[in-house]
Amino acid sequence: MPQTVRVTQQAVRTARRPWCTVVLAALAMLTIALAGCGATGTWRPQPSSSAQFPLPPPPTLVPVATASTLATLPPIAPLPVPAQPYLVGRRVVDLSRDDRPLPTLLLFPAVDTTRGLWDVAPGAFPLVVFSHGLRGSPDLYAAGLEPLAAAGFVVAAPEYPHTSLDATDYDPGDLLNQPADASAVLSAVLALAANPQDGLFGHIDATRVAAAGHSAGGYTTLGLLTYARDYRVRAAVVLSGASLGGRFDASATPVLFVHGDSDEVVPYAYGRTSHDQMPWPKAFLTVLGADHAGYLRPTSPAYPVVTATVLEFLRATLYGDVDALARIPIAATSPLTRFESTLPTGPTSATPTPTDTPQPTQTPELTATPSPSANASPSTVEIQPTSTGP
Repeated sequence: MPQTVRVTQQAVRTARRPWCTVVLAALAMLTIALAGCGATGTWRPQPSSSAQFPLPPPPTLVPVATASTLATLPPIAPLPVPAQPYLVGRRVVDLSRDDRPLPTLLLFPAVDTTRGLWDVAPGAFPLVVFSHGLRGSPDLYAAGLEPLAAAGFVVAAPEYPHTSLDATDYDPGDLLNQPADASAVLSAVLALAANPQDGLFGHIDATRVAAAGHSAGGYTTLGLLTYARDYRVRAAVVLSGASLGGRFDASATPVLFVHGDSDEVVPYAYGRTSHDQMPWPKAFLTVLGADHAGYLRPTSPAYPVVTATVLEFLRATLYGDVDALARIPIAATSPLTRFESTLPTGPTSATPTPTDTPQPTQTPELTATPSPSANASPSTVEIQPTSTGP
């Protein structure tokens, strides 16, 4: 039976945030445009009537403080590089936050035991919390997430109560509560990994956590870095998403953005705005001619490029593999893509040889570069969505 883990944490109350009424109005206009933005064949082109519901304009950043030094992410000790792909295990746990059910798909590096069960492979692995898009579900993204587990990451993908494919009370405005849901799932999964009675015991390194998401899940992911900041998240991947609002503070978190430049659901310019105004280490992979979700399908020609880029980014930021830093632009370069980055470049050595002894001298240090549009190096910047009217 699924295990229930309850995490007491209040949902976001919109009255406490002055910009939330604007965001809710914008989300109301996004209802048609974002409906059905899952990553598999269930995603469908949007009806022409969606043009009657214009998307809100990109957020604007307002510096609210200045910094005397650049923000720097604390170094992380390297982990041994997995020598070969793992088998992928699958498990569903029944999590919740107060009265919000959050059934969560877990994908993990696995070994096939003589009992015919899938056990977690030996070792403590980084964790990636993945958020689905509106009218999506973890299962719809599972094929694209399995390569992460095979590469040595535990993936936790919650199903959100009011924006998922099977939601009985569908409400896109509930997106505002999803960053707190993702944090609660993170806490619950780490609790399972600390429980000697659970199969995950000892298999997650709580100091190596990333957040990722597609479409509304990308908005959820940036929420974890802004208005619902979770400082356990040390890297993020935003797929066809942008920011709802909040602030970027001096605790730098490297972010990889991936966006199709023909996206008609979340316009390319919105992802660009969130990227360009972010003062942290960052990279942007443009998928040329791509729509909102097509590049996430395994049948897409761009899928191998996107998957390889994401994997190298996560290896660099969670495994501490500086050779992966050098491989990121290599993986991202193709006739189908355009890549830009302020991430450190790392050494130019060949594919690293797995070793049982981490080398502290190979620890990457990621330093934020000030936004060129700011008058001073921002320690904290605030995003204020602007209204398009009723």
